[in-house]
Amino acid sequence: MDRCLILILIVGTGLVTGDNIEPDKGTEKNSKETETVKLSCSYSTSGEYVYLWYRQYPNKEPQYLLYKGARSRSAYKHTSDDRFQSTTSHTSTELTITDVRLSDSALYYCALRVGAQ
Repeated sequence: MDRCLILILIVGTGLVTGDNIEPDKGTEKNSKETETVKLSCSYSTSGEYVYLWYRQYPNKEPQYLLYKGARSRSAYKHTSDDRFQSTTSHTSTELTITDVRLSDSALYYCALRVGAQ
C-alpha cells in the first residue's frame, strides 16, 4: 500500500455577534492514509448552539460535513460520512476523521449555528 502525506488545515468562523470560535494551536496537520486525524476549535458563547464542520477544496465552494449540538442541544447530530465524527464540550468542538484518505486534504472550517437543527 502506498503511503501519502496529507495536509489538513482548519479555520474557525463565528456566525453570531459576540460569539467567538477559533482553531486550536497546531491547526496544520500532516497524516498518512488510513490514520486518524483530530481537529479542534475552542469557543466562547452564552448560547446553546450547534457546531458545524465544513471542508473546502481549492477553487471550490465549502462542502458540508456534519453538525453536532453542544450543551443542551447535544442530542442533535448529523454526518455526511461516518468517517467524520464530532464531540463537543462546554468550550470546544473536535472533528475526528478516521481512515484518512488523500481526498481529505482540504481546508476545514468549524462554525457556530444559531438554532437547534
